[in-house]
Amino acid sequence: MRILIINPNSDPGMTAAIQKSAEAYAAGEFDVVTLATPGAPQFLEAYEDEVRSGPGMLKVLRENEEAFDAFVIACHSDSNLNAAREITLKPVIGIGEASMKLASFLGHSFSVVTTHQHSVPGKLLQIRAYHLQDLMVSIRAPEEGEEGWADSDLFMELSRRAVKEDGAEVIVLGCAGLSGMDRKIREALDVPVLDGVVCALLLAIGFARYGVGTSKVLGYNPEY
Repeated sequence: MRILIINPNSDPGMTAAIQKSAEAYAAGEFDVVTLATPGAPQFLEAYEDEVRSGPGMLKVLRENEEAFDAFVIACHSDSNLNAAREITLKPVIGIGEASMKLASFLGHSFSVVTTHQHSVPGKLLQIRAYHLQDLMVSIRAPEEGEEGWADSDLFMELSRRAVKEDGAEVIVLGCAGLSGMDRKIREALDVPVLDGVVCALLLAIGFARYGVGTSKVLGYNPEY
């Protein structure tokens, strides 16, 4: 079984962090490969960035479709997820949808801990689109000037506040760049902490083994 993770941005550091988290979860039981998107911005921080990443993402998927059993979109905003699902019969899982929906299995409420205040409005729209707004109690992000994705202590503190002040029973890490921080935060706070990459792999490998993929009956163009 082989899973391809598509990083919608072109940043090599984030791509490496995603691959490391994925390999730790796979533990040699299945193969996982993470590829950055050629021609994409270094990071996806605006709606235009998502549009610019689309052609490269679809190119990567098309070029690798035969070699893999399922695909993961490693951006918590689930960039171009529907377009990717349309061009293959195989499962395509977004890390945002996977982590937030799986959070509903583990507690009555969840908080998303993300990397920038700028991303909060879009995250709210995404949560409403998935009909999860009644379970989401907060979105926590660093204050202006503290943004980034490498400071695990910062995201530990944001997660602690979400649990203590907002009533979150589950923490969802809202950026692929935060992959690998889940275990440390979970052990410190004693609550489930979900790495979106791991959540998406859990579903991707499960669907692939089950032999089901995206339906092409109505919404997704069957000509693909």
